[in-house]
Amino acid sequence: MSRLPLPPEIDAFLREPNPAVIATLRPDGSPHSVATWYDWDGELVLVNMEDSRRRLGFMHRDPRVSLTVLDRESWYRHVSLLGGVERLEDDPELVDIDRLSMRYRGQPHRTRDKPRVSAWIRPHAWHAWPPGSFTPSP
Repeated sequence: MSRLPLPPEIDAFLREPNPAVIATLRPDGSPHSVATWYDWDGELVLVNMEDSRRRLGFMHRDPRVSLTVLDRESWYRHVSLLGGVERLEDDPELVDIDRLSMRYRGQPHRTRDKPRVSAWIRPHAWHAWPPGSFTPSP
């Protein structure tokens, strides 16, 4: 695993609305992974979930997470971030889920009647696959 800061080509890749999977840790230490929307601001990762999601409870108990972002053109090519949840915040006005929905679907989030929570994740290490696949072209 490489340490931050991210190279510019990895940063650019993460700023695209690629599919992603987040993993949290269950109380027994086993992984819990689910597909998720995310956004990257160059420093923190934003994810958002209904307040009833199991991963939210796992984040409260243990803030360690990983996020794997898959290239939407070739899922074999991906970047994984390891980090921790820096803060959890209620999203009562649905600002953060709308931000993510606009990023992925181009319109506000459809479901408006469920409480939501945002997790802000600070990565501390990363890994890209296949090796060298994010090297800029000459």
